[in-house]
Amino acid sequence: MFGIFAFKADKQPVTYITLQNQALKIIPKEFYIAAFIDGRKDITAIGSLQSTTNLPGKPAETYSIDLKGGTAAIKNFVSYSLPVNKSLRPIVVKLKALNVTEAPVNGGIVKGDIKLSISFYLQRGEDLVHLVDYNTNTTYQRRPGPAQQIEPLLRSALSNSMVYLNNWMDAQAGGNIKLAKRVKVRFTEYNETVEGDTIYYNVKRPLKWSDFIGKPLPNSRNGAEVFAGLGYDENVNVANSIVSVTLVLKIYVPKSACWVSTADKNDYSLNHEQRHFDIARLVAEHFKHNIAAENLPPDNYDGTINMAYLDALREMNKLQKQYDGETAHSRNTYQQQLWNDKIDKELLELGIKGNAL
Repeated sequence: MFGIFAFKADKQPVTYITLQNQALKIIPKEFYIAAFIDGRKDITAIGSLQSTTNLPGKPAETYSIDLKGGTAAIKNFVSYSLPVNKSLRPIVVKLKALNVTEAPVNGGIVKGDIKLSISFYLQRGEDLVHLVDYNTNTTYQRRPGPAQQIEPLLRSALSNSMVYLNNWMDAQAGGNIKLAKRVKVRFTEYNETVEGDTIYYNVKRPLKWSDFIGKPLPNSRNGAEVFAGLGYDENVNVANSIVSVTLVLKIYVPKSACWVSTADKNDYSLNHEQRHFDIARLVAEHFKHNIAAENLPPDNYDGTINMAYLDALREMNKLQKQYDGETAHSRNTYQQQLWNDKIDKELLELGIKGNAL
């Protein structure tokens, strides 16, 4: 006799099916099963089958079925099905639904339906990253008989889910950002072939008084002003399980935001304004250094980059204010020379030619 017959507390008969463990002929190259979670809403049973005592003309009777060992049976099956190599990616299997139903059809035959739903997650520390879902609907016909008769169908559905996961991982491992193992960052600088209103930092292209096309601010105590900015474009590519991030830096000054009064058009004043541009360039280098020092997580590399960018903007605002404060907007010639030397020194240390005028 197949199956184990029992009663639940509500006196409804339940027959338990023994799920046979099965080692699949698969050796995963990208993952191993790290854990199993039973996420079903109803864990009391997996369904019901038609009774073998049904009589013609009488209402069909059913009995509940469950797996011997319950959740542990499925967990053991999943663990046993594939070899474990903990140098690979840890995958968590979450069972969402497993339900078996049968209904009578003509000639004493019953039609059965097995619904299986599983979600697969990548385990990243304490977090679970959803990867893919597997949903299947298996139908069959049989004559009413022992519950154990449907065990091969249950086993096949579960085995197919593991095969599906393996195929999906093989196909996705190289190019799916969720499965990336590391992040590689490179930096380039934006430039325009034809110069427009915006000047992008270039050691061969220092500021000129003709760039100052804005209108002087009324009642300003300064003879000239520039507004240096820092931004970037981001390009991302995923290949060979590596997220390649290219940050195209934009260190810029808009001509329309620069102004000068006629009385202040001299080389000394122009040098002071150029140093504002140089400071923006130095902050961009600090931004690059700070990102390069980070071990960027593939699942949240942008978060780290964004924080570093905000830090860079705060640093630039602080340095620009400090520069103008200590030089009294260039009126303190001694402090101006100290800043000239300081900026040139760092530009040279970074391999960037200074732009002192």
